[in-house]
Parts: sequence; C-alpha cells; structure tokens
Amino acid sequence: MDLGKLQKQDYQTGQVLLVDKPLGWTSFQVVNKVRWLIRKGFDIKKIKVGHAGTLDPLASGLLILCTGKFTKQIETYQAQQKEYTGTITLGGTTPSYDLETQIDHRFDIAGITQEAINKAREQFVGDIMQQPPVFSALKKEGKRLYEYARAGETVDIPKRGVHISAFEITGVDLPDVHFRVACSKGTYIRSLAHDFGKALNNGGHLSALRRTKIGEFDVKNAHTIEAVIAHFDGSVES
Repeated sequence: MDLGKLQKQDYQTGQVLLVDKPLGWTSFQVVNKVRWLIRKGFDIKKIKVGHAGTLDPLASGLLILCTGKFTKQIETYQAQQKEYTGTITLGGTTPSYDLETQIDHRFDIAGITQEAINKAREQFVGDIMQQPPVFSALKKEGKRLYEYARAGETVDIPKRGVHISAFEITGVDLPDVHFRVACSKGTYIRSLAHDFGKALNNGGHLSALRRTKIGEFDVKNAHTIEAVIAHFDGSVES
C-alpha cells in the first residue's frame, strides 16, 4: 500500500490501510487520527473510517483500517484468523489478566520446569472453552464488562468456545514465557495467559502482546502511525 498514490476519490470509494498500532494508543484513537488526517489532507467534510478488530492500549501491532465503502467489509476481516506474539509472566495474577491492573496474588515459580510448560501448552491447542476477562469491552445488560469491574461489581461471564490452531513457546526466561499464537476471532490472549498460569498450578498474566497477522495481512507491510502522520502533513495534494 503506497500512501503516495492514493487520492481523495480512492479513500471515498474505499481503501484498506494497514497501521502498526503503537503502545499506549487505543484502536479508536488511531481511527480518529487517520480520519482527521484524511479530512484535513483532502478537504473532505465526512469520510467513514473503521477498524477490523480492537487492539488493547497495552498491545501493539497490526490494525486494519477500512475507509469509505470498504467499511462494509469490516466484518469479513474481523472473522479471519489472527496471529500474535507476546509474553506471559508467571508468578502473579492481575484482575485484568494483563498489566492494566496491579498484581493481586503471587506464586512461587521455583518448581516450574520446561517439561511442565510444554505440557501446559498442549491443553490450549484446538477447540477450547475460554472465559473473557472482566476488564473487557464485552457488553452485559447494556454495560461494558470493564464498567462493572471498575465499580467493584461482580458479574457472571459465561465461557465461550474459541479455536487455537497454534500455540508455540518461543522462549523461556522465567518468570517470562514468550509465545506465538494463531487463533480464531473472539480469542482473548489475556485469558489464555491467565489460564496458562492456572494449568501450571501457578499464576500468570499477559505482560506483552503484538498482533502480527490478520488473515493474509502482515504487520511487516503496515505503516507506523508516525509515517501516516508525516505523509499527510507533508505530501498530500488534493
């Protein structure tokens, strides 16, 4: 995708833009920024821009943006298999299953072996049942789950089926376990980290996450947000 070749009509007709979302940005902030840049760059009053699958602020990596009429295709991209790399830190759990919240329970990792890690990994390949984190954007009775969690309210969250086609341990440097995962739509890697810790009779939370692929789209072909901003600030001609 060469941003320099895209003109006003291209964005309005519809484009798929690949952005490498940086840490700290919400997916919504990326969408808003790109929408504003397109409007400003081409003097467009309104332009549709949406993303095909949320990434948490503490995660980086591939975010697919659709513009114009291509926003109707968002669900197609959302349904495709996704791949991630990341790190599970053993020895502690957090309420959010990641670093958004502080560690609430600590565990001794002295007895964890490479063999135990490999055996635990096997439990999470194929069709599995997974419970979404309480700190998530899923809705229950019209409210986001994280709204209940931040208010200290307990809610019943039913488990749901997901498919993990690959779960590879790429390195172990305790308490950190590095991994690569390929999974279906709806899979929470935070929940995988939490459940992985439980499978080791220990505790775990997600300490790093990067989305590398969605279907055939690869983060290697994505633009950084800095590159997108620099393009619109310096080279767009309406």
